[in-house]
Amino acid sequence: MTTTEPVADARALGLAHYAARAVLESVLDRHGATFQQQITLRLVVVAGHPVEHEVLVAQVVGSLKVEAAEARGVIAELGAKGLVTVDGSDVRVTDAGRDFYTRVSAESGEISARIWGGIPAEDLAAAGRVLATVTERADAELAALSA
Repeated sequence: MTTTEPVADARALGLAHYAARAVLESVLDRHGATFQQQITLRLVVVAGHPVEHEVLVAQVVGSLKVEAAEARGVIAELGAKGLVTVDGSDVRVTDAGRDFYTRVSAESGEISARIWGGIPAEDLAAAGRVLATVTERADAELAALSA
């Protein structure tokens, strides 16, 4: 009897993405935040310094594949929650924002460790290479469609 190993394709990628996103969104729901807010806040936190507003908008657009107006709206939502401040053209994480990010990251990190744990390093490296290539090609296709 032979078994067929799963093949990485668009469907497999989509299923993995939506499963992982659903896990993260369940954590975020408990903290009163959205996926878009977490991704945007992360960009500010990991920068380690204030981020120029329009640079952040461009990063959110690139990460989430949303329109600039939606990215600006998410930044405004984070400001309304007190997780970031917008001073002139700079966006800064607040102490509350850093605390929020730390708590959510710790909680989702525990779940992520269970999901990713035990996968051989060589498999993770191969998957990483494939996903980087798929992302690069999809971004190029999206740019061509938008041109």
